[in-house]
Amino acid sequence: MKKLLFLIILFFGIFSVNAQTKEELETQKAEKQAIADAAQAEANALQAKIDALPGWRKGAFGTIGGSLSNFNNWYAQGTPNNASGNIGFTVNAFANLIQEKFFWRNALTTNLNWVKFDDKDDPTDDDSFRTGTDVFNISSLYGRNISKTLAISGLAEYRTTLLDNFNDPGYLDVGIGATWTPIENLIVVVHPLNYNFVFADSNTVFESSLGAKIVADYTRQIGAVNFKTNLSAFQSYKSGDLSNWTWTNSFGYTLWKMIGVGFDFGLRNNKQEALSYSINTLGNTGETFESVDNDLQTYYTFGLSYKF
Repeated sequence: MKKLLFLIILFFGIFSVNAQTKEELETQKAEKQAIADAAQAEANALQAKIDALPGWRKGAFGTIGGSLSNFNNWYAQGTPNNASGNIGFTVNAFANLIQEKFFWRNALTTNLNWVKFDDKDDPTDDDSFRTGTDVFNISSLYGRNISKTLAISGLAEYRTTLLDNFNDPGYLDVGIGATWTPIENLIVVVHPLNYNFVFADSNTVFESSLGAKIVADYTRQIGAVNFKTNLSAFQSYKSGDLSNWTWTNSFGYTLWKMIGVGFDFGLRNNKQEALSYSINTLGNTGETFESVDNDLQTYYTFGLSYKF
């Protein structure tokens, strides 16, 4: 009986000590966490002051996606012997010089993707990696401030493909106007005097013209999230058939150190490209701007991301 009583007392004593120790540890943890939160708030405030100083701001983040597969005698599918793959990456980079009286903003966006499907039972099929997505955009914006949120600016922007048909077509916008920065990280460019140079081997479809250029760009990092959205539009004064717009979006979420997941998607409307594709690729030689189906162009990439 005495042994049983002793064991009961010992059990409750150990339980009490453990409970007390756990409470003390939780209290200490809460105190340390409060100190850490306060230190992080101070660090964020200092970083905000650093970011507000004149000078260069540089950064980049991207997405890498890919998969490879190989099947042998997998009779449940229509092509039992095949090798397939998909490899792609995107890069979003910027280098901005911010001064009290002027700014110089430079940006690069590229999205490249290759796909492959090799039917091993068909010796005549293409077993190489072929271009899937091919996007390249580089821009440079210079402005002289006339107020805290408004500047007189000049923009040069070049868009083309790198892997297939480089500079065929290629678009170079050069213009002047105004740039509005209502909030941090948001840039709105309105250039009523802009010339859209179009480079192409065939001049039967593509045509350069004078018009207005509008660009809206928002790039930001919030904790582990990086994102960028960019709308670039040209409105031709000569004809709406020569107008075009492109909207690209990139998201990256850091999971561990510099590695995370990323998602990119883009939309484009360009009637000149639609007509060129119909005539030169599909062979519709009688196609015109009035008859061509100008379908919305889209792409997306999902995969691992790496923050540079």
